[in-house]
Amino acid sequence: MENNTSNSVSIIIPAYNEEATVSKVVGVAKELPYVNEVIVVDDGSYDKTVEEAKFAGADVISHASNQGKGSAIKTGFRHSKGDIIAFIDADIYNLTQEKIDMIIRPILEGRTDITKTKFVRESGRVTELTAKPLLKFFFPEINFKQPLSGQFAGKRSVLNKIKFEKDYGVDVGIVLDADVRGIKIEEVDIGEIKHDMSPLENLNEMANEVTRTIVDRAMEYGRVTMIDSMGNYIRMATLGLSLIILGLFTVFFVQGFPYELGVIIGIIGLILAIYYLIKLFIQGIRVFRKRKKGNFFRSFIKMHFPVLISAIVLILMISTFFSAANYSDGKISIEPTSRNFVIFPGATDQPIYVRGPYTVDSALENQTNIIRMPGDALNTLELSYGDKMQIGNEQYTVVKDRPGEENVLRLPFNARAFLDLQEGDVISDGKIKGVFEGIQVEHTLKLNSSSNSSNKTITENTIINSRNMNGTTLDVYLDHKHVGSISASFKPNETYDIYIDGSRALSININNETKIKKGNTYLAYSGDHIVELNVSNNISTSKRFFPSRLGPFISFNLY
Repeated sequence: MENNTSNSVSIIIPAYNEEATVSKVVGVAKELPYVNEVIVVDDGSYDKTVEEAKFAGADVISHASNQGKGSAIKTGFRHSKGDIIAFIDADIYNLTQEKIDMIIRPILEGRTDITKTKFVRESGRVTELTAKPLLKFFFPEINFKQPLSGQFAGKRSVLNKIKFEKDYGVDVGIVLDADVRGIKIEEVDIGEIKHDMSPLENLNEMANEVTRTIVDRAMEYGRVTMIDSMGNYIRMATLGLSLIILGLFTVFFVQGFPYELGVIIGIIGLILAIYYLIKLFIQGIRVFRKRKKGNFFRSFIKMHFPVLISAIVLILMISTFFSAANYSDGKISIEPTSRNFVIFPGATDQPIYVRGPYTVDSALENQTNIIRMPGDALNTLELSYGDKMQIGNEQYTVVKDRPGEENVLRLPFNARAFLDLQEGDVISDGKIKGVFEGIQVEHTLKLNSSSNSSNKTITENTIINSRNMNGTTLDVYLDHKHVGSISASFKPNETYDIYIDGSRALSININNETKIKKGNTYLAYSGDHIVELNVSNNISTSKRFFPSRLGPFISFNLY
């Protein structure tokens, strides 16, 4: 418990008729090695508080009459010399050095400007029944568990900026002033505190003084004005923005809802929003001019949070509509396309993701045989970069999109014409399979380096389908070495061919009697080579393997 800084520390103990406990509190405070002075402020006691405090070694300052806890704290602060001042109640039976150190240590270490305590105790009736409800109403950004705790500490430099109330309102007044002025304040847990419970008549007095302090601060910092007129403006502005959102939503997304009614709702909302936002802005400027320096903006933002959220939602919705607007042939067309939010519980790597939409654009110069495809679209179509797509009479290689074009699908002119797409078209992720339905895809597997055959290639041929089907994963082995896997769907009542070096090596007939089942193995031979396909898994896929009438579904070039 050492002070490794150059800051001096003073402890102020306000006391009123605390002869039974004050000497112990003073003794505990003086045991801390970094405490430079301990001052007891006797607030007009008529018992032996003064004698006990002096006997314990404290400097004692006496009031001629009882002036209130706040006045005693103010007197002690004015006469203290420390850079850091801690205020400790005189009636704590179980005070320890550790508890005091918990209060002062965060300031010594530079973590905060002021500390206040929370602790376990039997009472707390004024806190729960008076202070917390009023704070929640006037100062909703303050959420300390015990705003009225009697123990606190602070830097002299920041305490000089705070108004000390004369009575029991001093604790909550310090909290409010610190919060509004942007002073860092930390609530520390010092465990259980045992002290005398106040009689009911004292609690009534305490509750009145706490209420007066909170209401006075609410008036001073403009909170009454904000909650009265500004609260109404906030509610009405939020209602207006919500009606605009509702109107737009019904026009574009609710089938069967009369669009004229949606337009009327939106216009009413627009009028309300503009009117009350203007009044809110004017009233906000008035409050802003009356503010104290510091934490006004945090409180302001929290109170205006519903309006801010509604405005952000509206801006995002309108920006979506603008991005989906097209002008052609003298008409404006707005067709918003949503992103695809997918939940895939069976996935181990990414069970939830958002994809699309994708904007169609022209191919780059000298890239007439290249399709630049976003990664999300590639994953939805179950493709890989380097795959070749047969679109019409031409073959196109699929490559990665350019940086900054994560949702741009660049297609050459002939490919766009065949797919009936135009520049600027927006394709949702859920519809992209339908756009490419029936397109043939050639995928070349990269053989493992263990094959020692860099010139050998394996080609998988599939067709894109608009809907998912039951499919199969096949593990591919060449000469008993695993070289990769292929996945797609086999259609019943079709024949599928395996080619090796340009010749049919095996035909697989799929019918009701010869279904593809997990664990099945298919062998094909060519010269000294053995090809083995093992059915390893059943999957859901939108790709179909080539039937024999279109060519081999897998071919091996082993030259």
